[in-house]
Amino acid sequence: MLMLLQKLHATWTKRPKYPYTLYTVVLVLTNAAAVLFIQWGTYSEPSYADPKAVDDTTKLMNSVRGQLTRFVAQMWMEHKFNWLLNFCVLGMLYLIFVFVLNRFWVATALFSIITCVFAVANHIKIQLRNEPVIPSDLSFLSSGNSAEIASFIPESSQSLVHKTIVMLIWLTIVCLMMQIIDRRRCVIPFHWRRPFRNTKTIIGNCTRIIAVIVTTSLLYSFTVTLNTVGSWSHKWAIAWGDSPTLWDAAGDASLNGPTINFLRLANPKIMTKPDGYSQTTMEELAQRYAKVAKETNKSRQNNLTDNTVIMVLSESFSDPTRVPGITLSEDPMPNIRALKDTTTSGLMLSPGYGGGTANIEYQALTGLDLALFDSSLQVPYQQLVPQQKNPETFNQLWNNRYGESGSVAFHPYYKNMYLRDADYKKFGFSHFYTLDSNPAITHHDSLDNSPYASDAEAYQNVIDALQNNSGHPQFIQLATMQNHPPYSDWYSDNQFKNADTSILPEDEKTGIDTYIKGVSITDQATIVFLNQLDTIEQPITVIFYGDHLPGVYATAHARSQNTIAMQETDYFIWSNKASASNGVKLDPTNNATSYTSPNYFMAMASEHMNAKVSAYIAFLSTVRAEIPATERLTLGVSGVTDNTPTVYLDTNGDVVSHKKLSNQQKKLVEDYRLIQYDMTAGKNYLANAGFFNVK
Repeated sequence: MLMLLQKLHATWTKRPKYPYTLYTVVLVLTNAAAVLFIQWGTYSEPSYADPKAVDDTTKLMNSVRGQLTRFVAQMWMEHKFNWLLNFCVLGMLYLIFVFVLNRFWVATALFSIITCVFAVANHIKIQLRNEPVIPSDLSFLSSGNSAEIASFIPESSQSLVHKTIVMLIWLTIVCLMMQIIDRRRCVIPFHWRRPFRNTKTIIGNCTRIIAVIVTTSLLYSFTVTLNTVGSWSHKWAIAWGDSPTLWDAAGDASLNGPTINFLRLANPKIMTKPDGYSQTTMEELAQRYAKVAKETNKSRQNNLTDNTVIMVLSESFSDPTRVPGITLSEDPMPNIRALKDTTTSGLMLSPGYGGGTANIEYQALTGLDLALFDSSLQVPYQQLVPQQKNPETFNQLWNNRYGESGSVAFHPYYKNMYLRDADYKKFGFSHFYTLDSNPAITHHDSLDNSPYASDAEAYQNVIDALQNNSGHPQFIQLATMQNHPPYSDWYSDNQFKNADTSILPEDEKTGIDTYIKGVSITDQATIVFLNQLDTIEQPITVIFYGDHLPGVYATAHARSQNTIAMQETDYFIWSNKASASNGVKLDPTNNATSYTSPNYFMAMASEHMNAKVSAYIAFLSTVRAEIPATERLTLGVSGVTDNTPTVYLDTNGDVVSHKKLSNQQKKLVEDYRLIQYDMTAGKNYLANAGFFNVK
């Protein structure tokens, strides 16, 4: 017996040390499998109205297997290395586990567990909400709610979860057995009890420490600088095919990989801390503008929250006749043009052209200025709001007075574009009605062959809400979809095919003519909507604005002298007959050329309604009086680009450089920077000082 034990011990002590080549092969295969499994989670099988009409090759290419194959094969077919980029980034994480634990097989088990959980969670969340796992979701785990996760797993995904758990259990068992059998217990020889006992130990210890520092620093640096234009990680990612799609998290994950999408949102640089930022500074600033508000309120007779305020973001609405090179024989918007002559109205400087809706909406709801954020923070809805605990928005004034039913939102499209669903919950909207909400938005029919809900249908949802509300004023947010690009000759009776006499390429003209017809339909539907509001016996004010021009004006947009004209949309602020501000027109001497930017809308509405203001709104009014419009322009057809100059407009709509601002104007910009930093990246001193309350 003793001899048997001695032989077993001898055999055990002679067990092999697995070679580093085996580690390398296992690492590469495991990492590749992780990338594929995570990417698989972003896809779903397509459905066809008539499966028999689709050939087998098309079905195969559009299947999950086909999409996954294309994601890898695009390295050779299109020279896009997104798969390899995700492989390298996950490889950094794998190596960190290897060098920190210094046990290859344990690190492999841990890496496999984390990536599989991430892949399955991504798949389930995309299936449920069309939204991948994002960094802010981790707060759900840290908040002590992790036990509730199982309740969110749909029945259709339970089999996947069970199979994944079983697979991970077996994989962990195999890895632990390999760790026991492998006589090379440490990847790098390391002794922490006697680190200087010999030269080999010293070299091994130093090598491991350096390996941990290098891999950790590399992954950290990649994550921190991924959004910074010109950084090594940004250049690397773009060179290998990364194409950020910040308006659609699910689309970004599918196109560029969930790992890159997750890291892109993990550590956005919000703002650089302004000089002099402190609690004392912010309290002094709050007191200063509280005095301005007090003085303003002496002459104000009304309260904002005594009125229902409807903020209408009209998708891509703007006056086509202002676009250089467009010539029409018929006015597509005679009703709104006439209305602008009789009520507060003008032109809004938009940051985007052809896209960037959420950035304009964000500024209108918060009063914050996109130009003051770091240039790497391009979409606050995606990069900032999910990480905030209590973001300040204007609808909360109604919530504070009337409770959670004080504000409601409508959007006749899908709820997770720009992460609106999650963001609106943080903003305090009691309900967000969309095509896929529960309950779903009621009215969403389209016109002719258009794929989007008509404006008349979108407006009807607001009318229903007003007729069925709880009897108190509300803040209602509506984002329409009718005029969303791209455009493809949707309308059966489009008179603008003949009314448009512009000399343009045929494909450009077709898109423009379809868009102009949409503007005409919006013009008619909007006046009908306002006439309906006029019959309601409660004060209602509408803030109506186009978010950006559509990206169809290729010829005009190509000319740099048209930059400002291509980023000016139309707005008006109107009150119904039951409102004390009915018929009010601010800045009547400027007619329909009063310039503004979306961050000022609530300040303008307060003046239009002769309503009392908070210190914050008083501040915005003060800034607008000195700088009528300020914006960070995104010069590209998507609303998200690296070319983002900051522009200031004067009362004539002329561009003023920052250098030519007066000392007073520069002081206001610095105050704005302090306020915005405190609200987004700072300590929220202003909230504690009552800066947002109307007193």
